Amino acid sequence: MPRQTFANINLAAVLHNYHQAQQAAPHSKTMAVIKADAYGHGMLAIAQYLQQVADGFAVAFIDEAITLRAHGITQPILVLEGAHQPIDLTLALEHDLWMVVHQPEQVIWLLSALAAGQPIPTLWFKVDTGLHRLGLTVAQLDYALASLPEKTLENAVLMGHFACADEPKNGFNGLQMERLTQVASTYQLPISMANSPAIAADPMSHGLWNRLGIALYGAEPMNQSSQHTCTLSLQPVMQLTAAIIGLRHIKQGEGVGYGQTWHANRDSVIATLAIGYGDGYPRHAPTGTPAWLHGQTIPLVGRVSMDMITFDVTDVVEPLAIGDNVELWGQHLSVTAVAKHVQTINYELLTRISHRVTKKYHYN
Repeated sequence: MPRQTFANINLAAVLHNYHQAQQAAPHSKTMAVIKADAYGHGMLAIAQYLQQVADGFAVAFIDEAITLRAHGITQPILVLEGAHQPIDLTLALEHDLWMVVHQPEQVIWLLSALAAGQPIPTLWFKVDTGLHRLGLTVAQLDYALASLPEKTLENAVLMGHFACADEPKNGFNGLQMERLTQVASTYQLPISMANSPAIAADPMSHGLWNRLGIALYGAEPMNQSSQHTCTLSLQPVMQLTAAIIGLRHIKQGEGVGYGQTWHANRDSVIATLAIGYGDGYPRHAPTGTPAWLHGQTIPLVGRVSMDMITFDVTDVVEPLAIGDNVELWGQHLSVTAVAKHVQTINYELLTRISHRVTKKYHYN
C-alpha cells in the first residue's frame, strides 16, 4: 500500500481547458505545452490523453520529445529550445520533430547539414522581440532566411515570446506584437506569439499557432497584481493531497518543528501530514500558508521538513482521525492562492512536485 500522498490528476479537466483555449481562438491551431513533465502533471499521460485532440505538443528540449515518440505520440512536436548541438538536427529528423531556431550557431549547423547533403527538419524561427532571453535579431533572421533554400521554409513559422502577457494592460505587449508582425509581413510567414494569458486576453496576438501552457492545467495565467482575471472557464487539473499521520495536543507556549520557529498562543491540536520538501512542497512556505480539511482552511505552522509538515487544526469542527486527507491545493484551494502565500508562482509549485508523490489519473 503506497503512502497516502497523491497528486490526483483530472484528465477531463485537461480536455475542458484545451477546448476553452480552442474556443477563445477558433482560427488558430492550439499547441499543448507539456514540457517539465507537463508542468508536473505527467507528460506521457497528458500527451496520450490529448493525442487525438491536440493539434500539436511543445516541449523544452529534444530528450522530452524523443520520450514522447518512444511512447507512441504521433502528433507534431515542437522543441522550444531547438538544437543544443549539431547532432540534435539528425535526431530531429529521425523522430520527425519540429525545431526552433533562435541562435546564429544553429543556423550555421543547418547550413553545414545542407552542405553535406543532409535534409533538415521543419523549422520555426524565434525572433527576439524584447524578452532578450533567446531569439534572432532581425539581421540574423534576414541572414538565415536568405541562406536557407526556399524548400526548407515551406512550413516555417515565426515565433516570439511575450515578456508581460500576464499583465494585459502592459504596453510592452503591443510593442512586441508590432515587432513580430512587421517581420512576418516582410517574409509572408505565419506567426506564433500567444501563450495562455494572451490566448485569453489578446485576440490580436492569435496566430496560426498558439501555445497553451499553464492554462491547460487549470491554473490562473494572469499576474495577480495586474487586477485582471482569466476570461477562460478553467478547471483545476491537479489536486495535491496528503494524509494526517499524527495528531498532537500541545499546551500554550509550546513550539512545533525545527528551530521552534512557531509557538502556540493557546492550547492547540497539531496535525502532521506525510508530505514535505522532498516531495516538492516548498520549504520556504511560511506559517499561515493554507490547506483545506473538512470544509475549511487550516494554517501551516512551523518549518516544512523533508517528509512532513504540520498544521494547526484546533478550529476544525468535524472529528479528526489518522488517515484524514488534507488538500494542499486543488479543487477547494487554488494553487495560485497557495503560491501567493508562499511568494512564488503557480508554475513553480506545480512543476516542483517530485517523483515520490504518486499520480492518480481519473476522468471527473
